[in-house]
Amino acid sequence: MVIYPKDRAFVGNISINILSTSQKKYKNFFLAILLISALIVGSLPFINFSSIESKKFHKIKLDIVNHPPIVNVKRSANVENPRNAECTHWDCFNIYHCGHTGHDRITVYVYPLEKYVDENGVPAVESVSNEYYSLVKSIVESKYYTANPEEACLFVPFLDTLNEDRIDLNLTSVVLNQLPSWSNGENHIIFNMISGKAPNFYPVLDLQLGSAMIAGAGFHTHSFRPKFDIAIPVFSPIAKLAQVDKIDHPRTWKLVSSQLNIDPYFLDELNILNKHHHGEILIMDHCKVRSYTSRCQVVSMTKFEYPKVLKNSTFCLVFRGQKMGQFVLLEAMAASCIPVIIMDGYVMPFHDVIDWNRIAIFIMESHMSTLIDVIDELSNKKIMEMQKSVMFVYEKYFSSMEKIALTTLDIVQDRVYRHKGRTYDELNLLPSEINYNPLYFPITASRSMGFTAVILTYDRVQSLYTLIERLAKVPSLMKIVVVWNNQKKDPPSMSQFPKISKAMNIIKTKANKLSNRFYPYREIETEAILHIDDDIVMLTSDEIEFAFEVWREFPDRIVGFPSRTHLWDNVTNSWKYESEWLNEISMVLTGAAFLHKYWSYLYTVTLPSNIKDWVDDNMNCEDIAMNFLVANTTNKPPIKVTPRKKFKCPECVNNEMLSADIGHMVARSQCVDRFTKIFGRMPLKSVEFRADPVLFKDVFLEKLKRFNNIGSL
Repeated sequence: MVIYPKDRAFVGNISINILSTSQKKYKNFFLAILLISALIVGSLPFINFSSIESKKFHKIKLDIVNHPPIVNVKRSANVENPRNAECTHWDCFNIYHCGHTGHDRITVYVYPLEKYVDENGVPAVESVSNEYYSLVKSIVESKYYTANPEEACLFVPFLDTLNEDRIDLNLTSVVLNQLPSWSNGENHIIFNMISGKAPNFYPVLDLQLGSAMIAGAGFHTHSFRPKFDIAIPVFSPIAKLAQVDKIDHPRTWKLVSSQLNIDPYFLDELNILNKHHHGEILIMDHCKVRSYTSRCQVVSMTKFEYPKVLKNSTFCLVFRGQKMGQFVLLEAMAASCIPVIIMDGYVMPFHDVIDWNRIAIFIMESHMSTLIDVIDELSNKKIMEMQKSVMFVYEKYFSSMEKIALTTLDIVQDRVYRHKGRTYDELNLLPSEINYNPLYFPITASRSMGFTAVILTYDRVQSLYTLIERLAKVPSLMKIVVVWNNQKKDPPSMSQFPKISKAMNIIKTKANKLSNRFYPYREIETEAILHIDDDIVMLTSDEIEFAFEVWREFPDRIVGFPSRTHLWDNVTNSWKYESEWLNEISMVLTGAAFLHKYWSYLYTVTLPSNIKDWVDDNMNCEDIAMNFLVANTTNKPPIKVTPRKKFKCPECVNNEMLSADIGHMVARSQCVDRFTKIFGRMPLKSVEFRADPVLFKDVFLEKLKRFNNIGSL
């Protein structure tokens, strides 16, 4: 059939009318949807979602502590859920309970306060102690608390288990195992300070705890589950009576023993020591009228007010008693009295975070006769430093139940969110001891600034040309500065250098010194400097660019390729430079490393002159000196990037190089030992860490990777 133009127009009109009718129907439909949506949106401000949420989950009530609701529990319930002695953080803690809130922190749920009684009205715990109430209150008021058990990472029962002697063990076990979220104790933490029946040197809270972790005092290494349980102190409410504001007041006694009912063996040893050292030890015990706040000298029965008497002693003894945990530890620390720990196998409180070797003396029980000799070896300066640290640690971690509770949760937080974990310096050093990042970068150094490559050279022209050509291919390179260290020979003219698209300067030095590589030349305009030797021609463009990206994240560190470490040599009693391929590193050699230009200024202006003179006179160890300088300022280790180790460096085994002989390694070791003495300490920090690009070993298409050409072993 043939359709003429007129017919086609007619057909077209019919189709238009049909579409018009459909469009009206759809238009009405969408208008209705739009109207309904507008009504819903308009009513949103009048809906109180928070009230709905609060109806579901209420913050725990603490004001009912004296009159909690009573819950009846059948004592006859069969509970066989012994403590799992093999628990670790990796198999008994369910990390998937954490992170529901979208924040990088754990959430802690505290069960409601209730008084649990059996059929005869016998309570599991008679009443809540002041200490446990303070502990729970601090958790509820902390940033970790949640009223919603469904989003909780950690659970705390409101059952006062601090003192095992105050609880009904069987009934308490039944109560714990009937808690709504118990699940064999998974992700539950039980606080305990006094446990076990005396004499019991390996005390463990005698409850059916399954996989629950224990934050307990008095742990022995035989009963402690490392990286799972948390060692806490026995809190002393009277310790604050011994607290001092400053440590420089005169102290009458060198050593005080104030612990009650110590083992007769220890008492005999103390009496022998006291005779040999002319009464330098004050030995005290109960008075005739017994009171914890008074002590009497064992021989003369002279009475002292306790714990204030501890303020007059430099060192305070802490023995193993009928139980491992002792009140005297915190009482001594409050007085800034250096603890002398004589307890074999005792797990020190918060040993996960506290470096106890900074604040305490440890003597083996069988070596107690050496006690005074060990103390006498400490200089007055060392004693003063330890007293300051004792005061700092006590105030930061032990001075209240609130600090003990929150430190416990902080340890769990660091385990769960390791990337947010606190550093050693943050945990142990006084504010005056911490060396902060002197560069004050807010987060990350700018990529747009790029870096300057500084090449120290003498007369290896061909390798210099090769290096310049390869550096020119690195995207972030802004400029090359060639430091010509040969005064007997002029550098080649600029026309002889490779033609590159990047700026280049040639600086001729006045004297052949290794320190010239670190001089803050005005030609260096970028923050980042790549210090590189003229024979390091094996690095790829990707490797150098990646190293620059890592430096941007850590602009206060030395970031580079060849790494070394330092070791203590027991034969020579000196520090040793080690170039073997070890897991640990403490130095990154500046023959191929990124540094901030600030370190060039410090090296030139503030580095001790006897170090710079030694480096220049011996033409060696300028890289070690720079590592010492940076580590001494920041207290941080360097960062090694990529696994490449094939460097023609002075320490590498290469018979063609003069510096490969044993004498060179001896000289490097002498540098490490010499610099340590000049700095007055060993500032180098060892670390097992290396930065590699993401996916660099994974089998993916090259176009999915940013850095493809990364070297390997």
